[in-house]
Amino acid sequence: MSDTTSLEKIEPAILEQAKELARGAEILPGGLAALAERLQVAKKKNKPLRVKLGVDPTFTDLHIGHTVVLRKLRQFQEYGHQVVIIIGGFTARIGDPSGRDATRPTLTDEEVQSNAKTYLDQIGLVLDLKKTELTNNADWLKPLDLNEIIKLASSVTVNQLLAKEAFGARLDKQLPIALHELLYPILQGYDSVAIKADIEFGGTDQRFNVLQGREVQMFYGQEPQIVMLMPLLEGTDGEKKMSKTYGNYIGLKDTPADMFGKSMRIPDNLIVKYFNLATSLSGKEVAAIETELAQGKNPKDIKLKLAQQMVSQYHGPLAAELELENWDKLHSQRSKPSDIPTHKMDFNKEIDLDTPLFRILVESELVKGTSEAKRLITEKAVLFNGRLIQNPNVFLRHMLADAKENGENECILQIGRRKWLSLIDKATH
Repeated sequence: MSDTTSLEKIEPAILEQAKELARGAEILPGGLAALAERLQVAKKKNKPLRVKLGVDPTFTDLHIGHTVVLRKLRQFQEYGHQVVIIIGGFTARIGDPSGRDATRPTLTDEEVQSNAKTYLDQIGLVLDLKKTELTNNADWLKPLDLNEIIKLASSVTVNQLLAKEAFGARLDKQLPIALHELLYPILQGYDSVAIKADIEFGGTDQRFNVLQGREVQMFYGQEPQIVMLMPLLEGTDGEKKMSKTYGNYIGLKDTPADMFGKSMRIPDNLIVKYFNLATSLSGKEVAAIETELAQGKNPKDIKLKLAQQMVSQYHGPLAAELELENWDKLHSQRSKPSDIPTHKMDFNKEIDLDTPLFRILVESELVKGTSEAKRLITEKAVLFNGRLIQNPNVFLRHMLADAKENGENECILQIGRRKWLSLIDKATH
């Protein structure tokens, strides 16, 4: 039976719901038709779907990339389904081997519990925790005796496990694979058995693990879950996946100002993807934004909408309005004082061109000394032509090149709202 034929049997309202829930996701097996059928059966039985997300609390601070899956879960909540968050109180001590070329260090129970509390505090910014079933897989994995573990292990072959990308890559490099790591996908699969999952979510890097849940469920006589994989979100650099390690992240704990500013730095080609994956806007609203861009709307204006939306989601609409006003003041021509003090430098001499920013601030007497200059820069208090500078050692030549690239005929330094300085060329003044 084709997907088209299957979709013809779905009620129009259910089909629209399925399309919205499927937006941005890869659904295995069966795609949109499989999801729509599950939704329709759930409605007929008046039995909400159980939608699972397992999280190992191996970190404490969440960023926007982590919320891609959480926002999709929130949609399921709004349609009346039961979201189940499984804290990996047991599996976190093993550590997911996905994407790793070495065995993870073992966490203590205390570390897992501490991380889990911080994690839950932050996911509450996206999910309705009152409607969320919170569980811990230590509750059912710890009690398993050796007979039950052997039974569980017999649900999969070693050949299947070694097909996992992370294990295959290590074998190719002749790197060790610890025996307990092979158990991780099976234990995650058993989580689906324990909570009787209808749908499991994960990132695209979790494909093997979440599909393993289907195998384990069938082994234990349950109907296998549908798998929904969400894409990984690139960071503000537009290249690598969002990560604190790469410094390209927008953190849920970021101040409204930092969240707004970082949102404005994403590349233009990622605007629609961020609206789709990182905001609560509907598919129709995102499509309208995509149309505006296609019709020539200035991407900067669209990014202002994105930055407002991001701040509003985590800090409220009033904070978003305030940050928009602050951004406009800092970046609009009319906000600059009419009597900005000047500092002359030779834009053609190497000795001046190789002057670092912190020294310019000191020599121009905009600040009192080197320590203050470096501190202000690292604390994100210094702007050049309205753009944040965080490197105290950036040279004048690099700032001039940046101004030229942006079509600017001026070089304005700003510290906070009151200290301004115009760098001018000795040769022309």
